[in-house]
Amino acid sequence: MSDAAESAVKLPAHCTTTVAAGLHASLLAGALTLDASEVESVGQAVLQLLVAARAEAGADFTIVDPSPAFVDRITNCRLAEAVGLIIEGESVP
Repeated sequence: MSDAAESAVKLPAHCTTTVAAGLHASLLAGALTLDASEVESVGQAVLQLLVAARAEAGADFTIVDPSPAFVDRITNCRLAEAVGLIIEGESVP
């Protein structure tokens, strides 16, 4: 496991509006790496936070170990580039 993955904020299985406040606080505190390995669903509020975090932090903001459900939601919403999601070994600018 990489240092980034070890220090990452772990997203819960269900990233709902109730999770958004805590995630927002973590992002404001400087969290730049999120572990999405256990995510089963992602709501609109969390999607908005991810887009805003990437826009603010740029390439320093990363998502590690995204679950298939997370990747599906992000790609279906056409937000992979906006959150800097790496898919199949390719970095999205």
